Amino acid sequence: MDFGRSRDIISGLPESLISHILSFLTTKEAASTSVLARKWRYLFAFVPNLDFDDSVHLSLGKKNPLSSGEDYLKMINERNNQLSTSFMAFVDQVLALQGNSPIHKFSLKIGDGVVDRVRVIRWIFNVLERGVSDLELDMHLKWKSSFPSKIFLSETLVRLKLSVDRGPRIDVDDVHLPKLKTLHIESVKFEKHGIGLNKLLSGCHILEELILEYISWCLWEFVSVSLRTLKRLTFCGELMQDENPISVSFDTPNLVYLMFTDVIADEYSKVNFDSLVEAHINLQMSEDQMDQTRFSDSEGNMEGGMVANATDFIMGICNVKILYLSAYTLEVLTYCCEAIPLFNNLTHLTIESNPEVGWESLPDLLKNSPNLETLVFKGLVHQVTDKCGDMCLCKPWEDEEDEEEEEEEEEEVPSCLSLCPVKVLKILDFGDIYDDEIEKKIDQVKHFIETMPYVEQLILHYNTPIDEDVIKVYQQLQRHPKVASSKCKLQLISDNLSLSSQD
Repeated sequence: MDFGRSRDIISGLPESLISHILSFLTTKEAASTSVLARKWRYLFAFVPNLDFDDSVHLSLGKKNPLSSGEDYLKMINERNNQLSTSFMAFVDQVLALQGNSPIHKFSLKIGDGVVDRVRVIRWIFNVLERGVSDLELDMHLKWKSSFPSKIFLSETLVRLKLSVDRGPRIDVDDVHLPKLKTLHIESVKFEKHGIGLNKLLSGCHILEELILEYISWCLWEFVSVSLRTLKRLTFCGELMQDENPISVSFDTPNLVYLMFTDVIADEYSKVNFDSLVEAHINLQMSEDQMDQTRFSDSEGNMEGGMVANATDFIMGICNVKILYLSAYTLEVLTYCCEAIPLFNNLTHLTIESNPEVGWESLPDLLKNSPNLETLVFKGLVHQVTDKCGDMCLCKPWEDEEDEEEEEEEEEEVPSCLSLCPVKVLKILDFGDIYDDEIEKKIDQVKHFIETMPYVEQLILHYNTPIDEDVIKVYQQLQRHPKVASSKCKLQLISDNLSLSSQD
């Protein structure tokens, strides 16, 4: 036996298996294997997954530290043009080698390179005709003409991601996507605004997941997401705007997951989330509405008034079991909701804190969550107000007589915390290294365990590598004499330690 000659085990595998292995690499990486041996020369071109990214080519033209000014810019532009030409030739070559062979996934990412529009459209049509099922287009090109609507006519597409920041607009004349289950639209402008989106969704008969990111529908007269098959919806609108969406409608009775970030609409004509299980809500007021609440608060004229009305939207999510609320959504509950609905199914609630937003809406929210089991605070910082009930200790200055009257009232009327059925209380971002407010946060946690009678687990996440600080906080809380629940067990987790009273 000849042990002096090394064996190429991989080259001895069947070509179909080698192509399958190459499909896990980017197309650029797979192409580099063509120099290994004659057998490998064209194997990369027959993988079912193609991933083209022009940034890989453009990265070769990095800045020369000895070049500057107009000459440098001219050189870079010429270099980028050459690399874009090389990129287009590479894509053309791979597609030509593949011929009419079946293709599963096609991913095309184009940044600021000078790529010919006609060739790009030809590439897309090529893979559509070959039955592509997973199509991802991420393009940042300044085209003046509309993107062809033929992309929405496919018998085979199962997943479609489309991002065309800075143009072109999307023309949705005809839609036929009978197998599409996942649709991801990002930074897209439709030719006919809301009509375009509605028509696109109407042609997706079995769509299960819809992701809409960085789409501004404030200028649209009406927006409707009406899909009985939809199970997951993610919407991320453009925040901090001066205008609000006009009319928004959701008719998604089988939706189980919702992640929603947007400015409050003037009207929610329909909100059907009857099957909702988990929701992450970041609903905000416009800049003008935020200014109005702050001005009114300072003048003391906000009593009983609302700057917008998100009641119908909040009512629509009341069947949810797992709920995440941003700090700005708490603000919406305070200033833009007629009444907080009853959350009968809610078992897990996460609250995000912000030093500019108060906890005024939390007492009613907890009172209307009779089956809540887990309460999570992401931070304990919030705006100091006199309307948080017994949620916190950081009330504005009051004279002694007022404090005594409040104490008497608290003894007579059960508080939201004393009635809260929560068994697991978690505090994330409890404190950081050298946190000047840590003593106030410790007092706040003590207030929780003094008042909440059903807590069985108190878990604090302390972001510090200093073990001595962690041990000190743990000991303070462990030795605290006044605890509403005798079953309460403490766990404090830091970068280096995990202390638990259960050990």
